[in-house]
Amino acid sequence: QVQLVESGGGLVQPGGSLRLSCAASGFTFSSYRMSWYRQAPGKERELVAAITTTGGSTNYADSVRGRFTISRDNAKNTVYLQMNSLKPEDTAVYHCNARRDWPKGDDYWGQGTQVTVSS
Repeated sequence: QVQLVESGGGLVQPGGSLRLSCAASGFTFSSYRMSWYRQAPGKERELVAAITTTGGSTNYADSVRGRFTISRDNAKNTVYLQMNSLKPEDTAVYHCNARRDWPKGDDYWGQGTQVTVSS
């Protein structure tokens, strides 16, 4: 019953923009910190961006800082990743993640959405 469904991926040219969305259901979204991870073929999974429960603090990988913006709307149970100035090295499957440590540990993942940056 817990679901994280990503959308918004696709093919875009270098320098272009995409906005990814992750719609959550089946749990109390506002109690979980949310993150975006990505994984390209032959490479390890990488944390791209993270946001606290209220949206008061964010964290970014050095490779995307200044180009990507993570945000959340707790009323809509949705987390977003705005991606600007895209580069070919951003090509990957992007996964949404929900985590909490208290009162118990939970860790949920979406199936992912493909982002391809190519001319």
